[in-house]
This record gives sequence, structure tokens and C-alpha cells, in this order.
Amino acid sequence: MASIIDQIRASKLPSNMMQFAARGALQVSAAENIEILVYLARHNPVFGELARMTLAGWDEKASIVAAANPQSPREVLDYFISPDNLRPKLLPSLLENPSIAEGQLVKLAIGASRDSIVAMLKSPRVQSMPRVLETLKSNPYLKKEEADELKRLWAAKVTAAAPEQHSPVQHSPDQHAPAVVHPEAAAEAPEAAASHDTPPDPEDEEAVAAYLKEHAHDIVAEGDKPFKAVGGIVELLGEDYFPITQEAEAPAPEPAAPVPAAAPKPAVAVKKPPVAVRENALQKISRLDVKGRIQLALKGNKEERALLIRDGTKVVALAVLEAPKLSDGEVEKFASQKNVLESVLRQIPLKRRFMKNYKVVRNLVANPRTPMDLALGLMKHLLSTDLKNIGTNKDVPETVRKLAYKMYKQKEEQAAKK
Repeated sequence: MASIIDQIRASKLPSNMMQFAARGALQVSAAENIEILVYLARHNPVFGELARMTLAGWDEKASIVAAANPQSPREVLDYFISPDNLRPKLLPSLLENPSIAEGQLVKLAIGASRDSIVAMLKSPRVQSMPRVLETLKSNPYLKKEEADELKRLWAAKVTAAAPEQHSPVQHSPDQHAPAVVHPEAAAEAPEAAASHDTPPDPEDEEAVAAYLKEHAHDIVAEGDKPFKAVGGIVELLGEDYFPITQEAEAPAPEPAAPVPAAAPKPAVAVKKPPVAVRENALQKISRLDVKGRIQLALKGNKEERALLIRDGTKVVALAVLEAPKLSDGEVEKFASQKNVLESVLRQIPLKRRFMKNYKVVRNLVANPRTPMDLALGLMKHLLSTDLKNIGTNKDVPETVRKLAYKMYKQKEEQAAKK
């Protein structure tokens, strides 16, 4: 006979039984009840909301047991560790559960709250994971003393993971050992060299000086406010920023060729060069103060501007729109983004250069985040096809939608008369 969970997956239970299941009222074990509730919460459009509410208030002891059990179904553990469903009391057990992949903890570390950060720093398992520690360093809610502790832990892990520094290598008197270059260091070398060798762009420097002078009062008012993305860090980076994969084990090194005993050479200790640690754009931005982020917004690259336009500090986000190297394609994307400050969307039309780009105007009108008065004022510049599309777009405010459709009809009638 099929189990209850199998019958639910196959939609074979009557509606009243499904409602009992969503309330956690079935006569099954606590572990099976949790598995059923998680399935309903994730896959059932009718009873999913009720199941989520039931899970949020489910017996704490039973939930902790499920969170700590490595044999718990993968779907249950994934649900509990998700930032949207995470219960603080379950986190310590989840962190120590070996069935929770390191990649999931990396994702959690990106936007972890203060309570979650404290729990992660206390976790022995987290302390043994350099990737998680490195990601925590860029969390905007991390305190300075915690950052210092993370640096200490990170340094200890890197040192412990480093290969033997002294290995016997034979060299002939007229031979030099080839330099060992780490693949990541080699990939970053050209960019690093360019950043050191290229003199500052006068146009960038002029833009920075002008902006800092013009907004000096706002910068002082913001103080040392850290980077905090509008909409949250996880949404900023996307679900696939840190893909959850099983890390391949490094292949064992091939045994060294035997050295002829007839010609012994003195062993020479070869010290490997330090490996450069890759710092992503988010980590770079997270350690900057307001003034530093403004300079990066004006002088940085496309990836850095894409992050800083989402900065919750207004004076930083608006600096991106003043960047000399800002392209029209970037502004088109900014105009369609729902998770930027309203002031960013209001600032875009004030630039004549941006308003000459039809896609920018169209994206602003179609963006539900755009203030209604701005969208209504820009609508007269749209073509008939775009007015029709906006008139049927249920994401935009009803007033904008109705006016767009009305203007579309008027344009169609005028075209018919001609």
C-alpha cells in the first residue's frame, strides 16, 4: 500500500484529507508530517499557504530533530535552510548537519541577518569552511570585531590547507626552476597589471571631484552607512550566483621521477609564490564607505555600476548616473529595474542624453516601480505598439494601464482617418 506522502504526490487524497495534511493533523509520525507539509508548501497551489503557516509554528523540538538528522529528506532540509523559511532556533542544527551542502551555507552567508551571523560564527562546521568564511566577510551586517575574527579564522584555514612549503627538488647548477603560477592568479594578472600601469583617467577624476563637492553635505549626512542593496543581497546576485555543486577532489600528484643515485644533488627548498585571493565586486564594494563607493560608482567598471545602482544610499546610487563611462545599454536596464530607489528612476529623465534613447523612455513607463506622475508624463512619447503592450500589462498601475490603452485607441483612430 502506498504511503500517505506518495498518495499526496499522486493527488489521490480527497480534499478534506488534504486540508488535514496541511494542518499537520494526520495520524503519522512527526518526521512524516514535516515531509508532507514541506511538499505541500512547495508544490500545492491550493493548500501551500496553509502548510507554510503550519510549518512556521510546528513543534520546535520535532523541527530541531528533523533539521539535525542527516537522513531527513533533501526537500525538507532545503526548505528549512532557505532564507525565506529559516527559523533561528533551527539554524545551529542545520549548520552542523553534513547533508547541508557547503554551497547552501555560502548562499545563506550572503544575506545572513545579525542572528544568523552570530550562529554561523559559533558553528564548528562553518569555521572549517573557507568559502563560507570568505563570503561572510562581505556581509554588510558583519561587525568590525567579527570581521577581524573571520580574518583570523580565514588565515588559519588557508595556512592549514597550504601544501608543504619545503620539498626536495633537484636543480643542476645552470638550471633555474620555472615560476609556478596559480591559474586564478594568472587570470587576474593582466587586469591587475592594467590597474597599476594605467594612469587615472582625467575625465573620471574630474567627475569625482565635481560630484563630491556638489554633494558634500549629503555625504556627511550619510556617515559610514554600509552598502545595503535595495531588495536584498540574494535577490541582487541571483539564485545562481553561488551554484550548489559537489566539489571535485583534487587529483593526487604524480610521483616524482626517481633521481639517479650516482649523481646526488643537494636539496634546495623552493618556496611557492603566494596565491592571489580573488575578491569579487560585492566584496570590494562591501568594505568601502560612502565616499569610497561614490568614487567607484564614477570610476568603476560595468559590473560595479550594476551593483551600486542598487545601493540603498541615495547619494551613491545617483553617482552611477554621472559616471563618464556609463553606456546607454546600462541605462536601459536601470530604467526597467524594479529594485532601485525611486530617486534613481526620477533622475534618469532629467538627463537629455538618456531621454534621446527611446528604449529608456519605454522601459520607464513600463516599470511598475516608476512613480505614476513620471510614467504618465512620459507616455506621450511612446509608439502605438508599446502603448498597446503597456495597456494590457497587469504589472503596471491601473491608471497607467488605462491611459496607455486609451492613447493607443486614439492613435489607431487617427491613423485610420488618414
